[in-house]
Amino acid sequence: MSGHHQHHDPGGFSGAFALGVGLNVFYVAVEAGFGWWADSLALLADAGHNLSDVLGLLLAWGGAELAKVSPSPRRTYGWRGSTILAALFNALLLLAAVGGIVWEAIRRLAEPASTGGWTVIVVAAVGVAVNTATALLFARGRKGDLNVRGAFLHMAADAAVSVGVVAAGVAIYYTGLAWIDPAASLVVAAVIFWGTWGLLRESINLAVQSVPEGIDPQEVHACLAALDGVSGVHDLHVWAMSTTEVALTAHLVKPEVADDDRLLADAGRRLHDRFGIEHATLQIERDADLACGQRGDDRV
Repeated sequence: MSGHHQHHDPGGFSGAFALGVGLNVFYVAVEAGFGWWADSLALLADAGHNLSDVLGLLLAWGGAELAKVSPSPRRTYGWRGSTILAALFNALLLLAAVGGIVWEAIRRLAEPASTGGWTVIVVAAVGVAVNTATALLFARGRKGDLNVRGAFLHMAADAAVSVGVVAAGVAIYYTGLAWIDPAASLVVAAVIFWGTWGLLRESINLAVQSVPEGIDPQEVHACLAALDGVSGVHDLHVWAMSTTEVALTAHLVKPEVADDDRLLADAGRRLHDRFGIEHATLQIERDADLACGQRGDDRV
């Protein structure tokens, strides 16, 4: 016997992804052009790095669009899990970017180099504006959707890098101390790593079907056990179908044959209102003495 309360909202960020990709492709072209004109290796290298922003946005966008695909007999949940994979890949991209920043910063500490003058500073300031504007496109969804948070962090991280370039460039211009640039880069890398670690940890947890953060499985168990007529709960599983949807399955022991439909409706409502679980499948068992193949905390 099953009760289903299902809702799917892919996020509604298609326009934000399209605008974000467009802004960043334009900025990469401008940055590369000025880098070529000013003969600035720093700008050319950063333009190559900013291409990773486009890749990160495309990954998140692709995950969000795939999540809209309807279920099929072969893929009964559709492609909802693609948003989890997109968030995971974005976290790995960010960590790779951190590694690149640290490597370059250490190299420049050993061999300090000029930042390239005011051309680099002005172009980096434009990067602050572009990356901040793109990050703000995803600000409203970053708390409720891990995939959107990945896109937000990717753009916010690059905005921080650009701020570091501007600040270091101005400081070097007035002090002549070239080591300020790599030192600032190391600070920015540490900030990005701190913000990315949570994204990586949570996306890995969702990928291996752990209980999503913010949901206490003991509280879920207690909620189901408190339903009228229920004398026991076992084989309880809670996992994420996507970065926005949570599913649950459980066996409820209910000896009395009465109001089962009302029980299932009540359970679905409580799970939705208290935990945000929108897809619940519940199996009712009558006899607690009969052995169930899924009894026991160590059974799956």
